[in-house]
Amino acid sequence: MTVEAKICGLSTPETVDAAVEAGAGFVGFVTFPRSPRHIESLDLLQSLGARVPRSVVRVGLFVDADDSLIDARLATGAIDMLQLHGSETPERLAGLKARTGRPVMKAIKVASPADVERGIAAYAGIADRLMFDAADGTLPGGNATAFDWTILSGRTVPLPWFLAGGLNPGNVAEAVRVTGARAVDVSSGVESSRGVKSIELIRAFVGAVKAL
Repeated sequence: MTVEAKICGLSTPETVDAAVEAGAGFVGFVTFPRSPRHIESLDLLQSLGARVPRSVVRVGLFVDADDSLIDARLATGAIDMLQLHGSETPERLAGLKARTGRPVMKAIKVASPADVERGIAAYAGIADRLMFDAADGTLPGGNATAFDWTILSGRTVPLPWFLAGGLNPGNVAEAVRVTGARAVDVSSGVESSRGVKSIELIRAFVGAVKAL
């Protein structure tokens, strides 16, 4: 079984290069000022995106962002896919897809089986991908918290999806075994301190995924 890895919250040339060289299929750039992984500079975003080969999908993470913010980020040419991590409605997703021409991934915060069911029902016909993430924490993602993976065990999801929340090099194999995930997302699980990515942990995480 081939499992894809996404390294989210990258903000330096060295860590972007490490993710690409390790074999990550997706890299994520955060635009959310309250996150320690937020990239404020459009010039930095542009330069980071330019380092990524076409074979790797560049994902921009947004939280209830307005059109002008999203448009400014897209204008850098550094984002291939939008990841929406706030309370965006299905209508908002549809509007963004139509206006930007970019595929859209919607994060679903999971605390119970009902959250998964509601997320699928609301977004399956609109989103290009879903991401099932832990509901813990005041910030979207990067909280090092996992949800009960058995909620996803044996479940059929009618579109591609990522597993996120509390993953790291040591537990990703078990997470995939329990959930059947074909794509996994990590942020804090490859950091040496909050918001600071570790090249060694990035390599270890992608290596553990590739070993599956």
